[in-house]
Amino acid sequence: MKARPLDPFAASLTLALCVLWGFNQVVVKIALADVGPIAQTGVRSAIGCVCVIAYAAATGRRIFRIDGTEAAGALAGLLFTAEFIALYESLRWTTAGRATVFVFAAPFFVALGAVFLLRDERQRPIQWLGLALAFLGVAVGLAGRSPGGRMLGDALALLAAALWGATTIVIKATPLRRADPTKVLLYQIGVATLIAPFAAVVLGEPLPAHLSAATLAALLWQGVAVVGLSYVAWFWLLGRYPAPQLSAFTFVTPLVGVFAGWLVFGETVTSDFAVAIALVVAGVALVNWPRRAASPAAPPDPG
Repeated sequence: MKARPLDPFAASLTLALCVLWGFNQVVVKIALADVGPIAQTGVRSAIGCVCVIAYAAATGRRIFRIDGTEAAGALAGLLFTAEFIALYESLRWTTAGRATVFVFAAPFFVALGAVFLLRDERQRPIQWLGLALAFLGVAVGLAGRSPGGRMLGDALALLAAALWGATTIVIKATPLRRADPTKVLLYQIGVATLIAPFAAVVLGEPLPAHLSAATLAALLWQGVAVVGLSYVAWFWLLGRYPAPQLSAFTFVTPLVGVFAGWLVFGETVTSDFAVAIALVVAGVALVNWPRRAASPAAPPDPG
């Protein structure tokens, strides 16, 4: 299907998705009171699998056909699982706002991998400027401390960013780049569903002893609203509108993440971290600045 110009409906839906993703770390942090990060990764992915399979069946997508993407899909799934375990664990040790900002350093890691593995995807000067700003923002953020933010949590969020970048590289550099985006998503959440229970046992994460109403709502929200609905909506948008123009909106997500942390948990934003936020957001905006001629993009990592 030929991409159509971005219209007000698509722009509004994309902004709504970015707001939803920005609030996700707050939702995860609420559920951490009862459910550990590994269990949350598995539960949200399992709920999401049900939603995505139902969507694929309703739209007639042949996502279970053997097509040579199985090995790459398994690797992408392992990286995805590790990414979310690291991100969710980071929320034990740092604020939701800091975790959201640091995980959006992922484009920097994608650019590093692209230099060696994606020779046909050269960065434009404006993208290198964006990467430099984002890197400087991360450095400023790490150097300055804020109440509730600890170095271990920040480091785990950066590890999640690196794993996000690695997943993107795998998708772009393997047969997954030609696969149905719905199938690529199902590889990731399917592997997470299978691996998370074993990882929880091996790493000694205790089983949830109590599930409050807030925790149950948070788990359902992650599985249905975030994985099941928002990612399907994003892929629907990618199939109809220019991917670079859609991606240009993603700078909104870290801003919303910081606002959500302040709104729900009263997280404070120091002057140093405010500078870091501005640099990272500007960097993300420049990295995703649309080209004049839109080119197809690989499916985004589910955040």
